[in-house]
Amino acid sequence: MTTRTERPGYPGIVLAMLLVVYTFNFLDRQILGILAKPIQASLNLDDAQFGAIGGTAFAILYSVLGVPLALAADRWGKTRVIAGSLVVWSGFTALCGTAVGFWQLFLYRLGVGTGEAGGAAPSYALIADYFPVERRAKALAIYSMGIPIGLGLGVLLGAYIAQNVNWQTAFIVMGVAGIIVAPLFLLVVRDRYPPIVAVKGAPSPLSVMPIVMRKPAYWLLSVGAGCSSMAGYGLALWAPKIIAVQFGWTAHDQLIKVGQFMGALLLIGGSVGIFLGGVVSDRLGKIDRAWYCRVPAIAWLITAPMFILGFNTSQPVLAWVILLIPNALNTLWLGPIITATQHLGPSRMRAGTSGTFLLINNLLGLGLGPWLMGALSVSLKAKYGDQSLAVGAMIGVCLYLVAAVLAFLAIKPLKRGWIEEGDDVPTPPPSQITGSILLMAALVVWIVALVLFPIWPVRIVAGLLTIAGLVMLVRPGRAVA
Repeated sequence: MTTRTERPGYPGIVLAMLLVVYTFNFLDRQILGILAKPIQASLNLDDAQFGAIGGTAFAILYSVLGVPLALAADRWGKTRVIAGSLVVWSGFTALCGTAVGFWQLFLYRLGVGTGEAGGAAPSYALIADYFPVERRAKALAIYSMGIPIGLGLGVLLGAYIAQNVNWQTAFIVMGVAGIIVAPLFLLVVRDRYPPIVAVKGAPSPLSVMPIVMRKPAYWLLSVGAGCSSMAGYGLALWAPKIIAVQFGWTAHDQLIKVGQFMGALLLIGGSVGIFLGGVVSDRLGKIDRAWYCRVPAIAWLITAPMFILGFNTSQPVLAWVILLIPNALNTLWLGPIITATQHLGPSRMRAGTSGTFLLINNLLGLGLGPWLMGALSVSLKAKYGDQSLAVGAMIGVCLYLVAAVLAFLAIKPLKRGWIEEGDDVPTPPPSQITGSILLMAALVVWIVALVLFPIWPVRIVAGLLTIAGLVMLVRPGRAVA
């Protein structure tokens, strides 16, 4: 008898439900950006503090917990982890509406990050289970359309609710809506394959980390995507405020106008870019795997100058048309690069492979991007006044050029490190697993030292963790066959 998970069309239903959940993921993130002005005024926060709340607070636990939750999804079931995570992050989103100060809102955003850590990597793995490799980049691109849809709805709905009620109500409404969706997702979506059963003597699920981290392609693609995400997440938080100042839409009753401008950009540009990235990469990737790197690299080269041009255009309509181009191109990397990184590890560890990639990408992108643009704004305030945030953003978007260079450099290493569907690799020794964990811990401590506690003891700890991690990761050891 044919099961529901084998019926024709069911993979499409799974993809649609994952898209809905991912939309809530980014809706709950983006709502903070459109509410920047009223929140900063209400809680008396400067740009650097708000950048820390919008990025670093979210990224710390979001990035760190992404790997263990991805591994838990492989072991206990992907759909359970995704649904449970949706409840957690939606609940903390609602609590953000009750915050009365910096540290309270910071802690609630930590909670949002904790929940969202269990969303993306298991979803990537579930898509890989239901869609063959030749259709996977397109499927991942459709799933990734939750980013522009969530970002667009976040600014539109957040602006309407905040202008007509208050910013607190906007958080509460979005959070409660996500909690309602969770049981529906769990009812409809099922894992295609049973979870990996833990048996005595089985390799640790953490063994995927040194498998991918010993490959140059992993670092080039992860750091490249991380640089792109630094610019992208920074703009996601700060672009509404930049646009408001650029066109004089700073009054409270003009918040909806800013939301409409940004919402249309994100919905149209982001959706087109992500979808095209998946379709083009699927077709060209069959010919040459290098296109999984070339497509995003070319897009990033165009993105940076177009953002700078748009932020220097005084006419709203013309600026919107110009900014539509980079808003499409800066998300084009998602389908091809995620597809490529999933083939740096064995197929039986897809969720763990995705989680390991997302750890680097999100620590850099979320942990540093919003804070960096806010810190640049504060440092440039004396010279540029109200334009300091726009100048900081124009400096920040140059990270897209760095991302492009790293993607081009990843072409040959990707071909060497590619693991075919169904192929397996020897399990690495425990020392290399420990080294991988130490390196991840070092990156977290470096970001904490840079953003929250810029003192020498923290930097020394970060340096020691980095050295120890590198030594243990790169030294040879007898792998377990």
